[in-house]
Amino acid sequence: MEIFIDNKSGTPIYDQIFSRIKEQIIKGTLKEDDPLPSIRSLAKDLRISVITTKRAYDELEKEGLIYTAPGKGCFIAARNTEMLREENLRKLEEHIAQVAALSRMCGLSLNDITEMLKFEMED
Repeated sequence: MEIFIDNKSGTPIYDQIFSRIKEQIIKGTLKEDDPLPSIRSLAKDLRISVITTKRAYDELEKEGLIYTAPGKGCFIAARNTEMLREENLRKLEEHIAQVAALSRMCGLSLNDITEMLKFEMED
């Protein structure tokens, strides 16, 4: 499992961990019952506080993405990945509606927006 933390980002570190793990679950990189690194191990690897890592794991558990087996660790929960995908598609549609509204205000064409999107997708 790879997690990269951007210290220059304005996003809290626990939220970055949460987002990276959630992304890997949605993509299928992490599958049901796959073990996660221990809180201490992940904190050590990322050179961050154990409290920060615990908060990320707590958020993942609250969302139903992971479960804790006492004495054994944290694991990826059985989750309807289609439901997660639909949730993300809904969010994407909301963002697209905002982009469309801003585009109309700026007088941008569909081609302009398409080029901007192609540029962003290359990263």
